[in-house]
Amino acid sequence: MGNNMFVFPVRVYYEDTDAGGVVYHSRYLNFMERARTEWLRASGFTQSTLTQQEQVLFVVHSMQLQFKKPARLDDELEVFSQLMEMGRGSFSCRQHIMRDDTVLIEAQVKVACVDADSFKPTGIPARIKIALESS
Repeated sequence: MGNNMFVFPVRVYYEDTDAGGVVYHSRYLNFMERARTEWLRASGFTQSTLTQQEQVLFVVHSMQLQFKKPARLDDELEVFSQLMEMGRGSFSCRQHIMRDDTVLIEAQVKVACVDADSFKPTGIPARIKIALESS
């Protein structure tokens, strides 16, 4: 586990920044969310597939962030996502955002699987586990 890394490119737009051209801290969460969504898509699962075919949703349970350096307007960033631990009803991943060789933010994210109707915790379907572990 944790060998493979999914990489998702992000460009910083004006809407992501404050008056000084620095990225709002909350925008990094959006960038990481997009990366996790695309990681699932690359593993064969869109959000609509999860809800309609698997009857599950993935929700962020907890997140630990370390802000290292700011990103700025027009920066080209890369969001790296890596599976760290797979549980019965949740998984943990490490994400970090880089500009060239500079780490801007590091995050540890725990994602829980819930029933799409009741929002109660449920097990991650086996085929999703297999896909994520091999992606």
